[in-house]
Amino acid sequence: MISLYNWFLDFSEENENYRLIKIQQPKCKGLLGSFLLYIIGGDYVVEAFFFIMHRSLKSSINFLLLLFLSLSCFASNNNKPDIEGEALIEFRTALNDSKYNRLANWDYHFVSPCFSWSFVTCTNGNVVSLSLASKGFSGTLSPSITKLKFLVSLDLHDNNISGALPDYLGNMSHLQNLNLANNNLNGSIPASWGQLSNLKHLVMRGNRLSGSIPDSLVNITGLKEVDLSSNDLTGRIPKELLSTPVFNFTATHLTCGNNFQQPCVSGSSIPVTKRKSKVQVVITVASIGAFSLLLIGAVFGYRFHRVHKYKHDVFFDVPGEDEREISFGQIKRFSLREMLLATDNFNESNIIGQGGFGKVYKGVLMDNTKVALKRLTDYNSPGGEAAFLREIHLISVAVHRNLLRLVGFCTTSTEKILVYPFMQNLSVAYRLRELKPGEKGLDWPTRKRIAFGAAHGLEYLHDHCNPKIIHRDLKAANILLNEDFEAVLGDFGLAKLVDTKVTNVTTQVRGTMGHIAPEYLSTGKTSEKTDVFGYGITLLELVTGQRAIDFSRLEEEEDVLLLDHIKKLLREKRIGDIVDENLKSYDAKEVEIILQVAMLCTQGSPEDRPRMAEVVRMLKGVGLAEKWAEWEQLEEVKIQEFSIMSHNFIWGEDSTHDQEAIQLSQAR
Repeated sequence: MISLYNWFLDFSEENENYRLIKIQQPKCKGLLGSFLLYIIGGDYVVEAFFFIMHRSLKSSINFLLLLFLSLSCFASNNNKPDIEGEALIEFRTALNDSKYNRLANWDYHFVSPCFSWSFVTCTNGNVVSLSLASKGFSGTLSPSITKLKFLVSLDLHDNNISGALPDYLGNMSHLQNLNLANNNLNGSIPASWGQLSNLKHLVMRGNRLSGSIPDSLVNITGLKEVDLSSNDLTGRIPKELLSTPVFNFTATHLTCGNNFQQPCVSGSSIPVTKRKSKVQVVITVASIGAFSLLLIGAVFGYRFHRVHKYKHDVFFDVPGEDEREISFGQIKRFSLREMLLATDNFNESNIIGQGGFGKVYKGVLMDNTKVALKRLTDYNSPGGEAAFLREIHLISVAVHRNLLRLVGFCTTSTEKILVYPFMQNLSVAYRLRELKPGEKGLDWPTRKRIAFGAAHGLEYLHDHCNPKIIHRDLKAANILLNEDFEAVLGDFGLAKLVDTKVTNVTTQVRGTMGHIAPEYLSTGKTSEKTDVFGYGITLLELVTGQRAIDFSRLEEEEDVLLLDHIKKLLREKRIGDIVDENLKSYDAKEVEIILQVAMLCTQGSPEDRPRMAEVVRMLKGVGLAEKWAEWEQLEEVKIQEFSIMSHNFIWGEDSTHDQEAIQLSQAR
């Protein structure tokens, strides 16, 4: 702090992007505020204000003198170059960004690259990632990149960068991801790259690289991916690289080592010259035969290994497959390699759900996007991949704020995978019953909002998709929650698509006990009304926090199904006993409306249940009173009829006690 005639200049607060100077005279009654001056780079921007009530000419002169001193002091400091910023300016110049000028805001006026530079990611004030793929660069790489001491990821794929691979990249000890694919780079792979001890992903496909793979690369023990395909590389592949979880050496002249000199990962063969003797021909034929037998054995062994345990996959991409996009919607076709990398080879520790269609894995894409991957295990469409793609198309156009958006898919001869955004707040079921200590539960306003959101999503599937989509397994576990705790319906991705004029009949009942509509279980027929039934049960879950079926209730009563339990409490006017005990406060009138709608949705006959469009209106109170009065009259008649029936026939038409006590499909 500098003092001049009782004025103070405070340098106490500063960071890499700005310096805050506070000029004040605390004991001066004529000063009502303070003057804040932000200095960003070489520009001076007045961000706040000060008020001076005239006290004396001397005071004003002292203030102005101190302000002048402060500006002079910082003017020299601001001319100090930023090492990383200077390095990136040199890097941009070498890349030749003049055609598209994508890096226009890489400017000395903004000293720190972390302040506002495009495609630059920083951590703790240091540049850690450059994401410069597909930007139209046509220059070369600059050694200035080595000044970025903490760089973790360098992605320059799909440009037109030329020149030899630089030795100096081997000095970037923090580098984990190096992607220079599909450029015009030439020369050999530098031996110095073996010093990249933290490297996990090395992707160099689609260049003009020559020479052999340096043995030093085997020193990189943490490699998860190496892709050197579509280059002019020759020589053997170090056996250690063949143990990498994902590798690709197709479209090269590389061999597997001393035992087999022919290319081991491409379809080409070594030509035989006319001058070879018969003995050489015999030896060659025998070698090819032996290799063929070994190859067949390896294929069968690999298939056997895949069937018994999906642990370590050798995958060779078709060139360009991982960048291929289908023509409909905004969804992407991912390669199997990308799926393997995202899930760490479908590691079981990444499983976040499992159900009738397969397992769901959490994953992280190369751009650090978190996703959920549904790996289908029993998809067997008679139409093959064409039918699968048609189904994907229909799913992709079902876009609504309350429906889980499809990000992309992966399809091969052995895999069918759907890719969705990862919902960080998980599901309604989790928030109701599976919370860990300290995690946030669902208050009543949130539960009410979820009820409305799920209704809107289901209405969209029924009335605004052509053909309409029947969910078939609506429940709390399939209602996901986004960052704002808004309801997002999941697991409708492979629901049976129903033509508006055709009744859907399925040979396999999919659903969860307690949520299945009676007619679906008994006949296999589904319609919008089967979803309405499941929605009604979900409303009961929201109000009570309980599962649709709970065998622990057998200790006190005979009603294991939540629906029958709630009906009993409603007849006894015990609404207070229905509401989740974890709800600290709630609106009794709103709870009553939700319960009434739930009862109307779960009537035994599908014809008596409302359509989802009507459900949305009733949730708002429109037309509910009349429907509820009719329901109460019918229930009274049923109660009178039940009273004269034997104990063996106490189950009513509305009851779902006759459903099989088996879980047909778990949460997906």
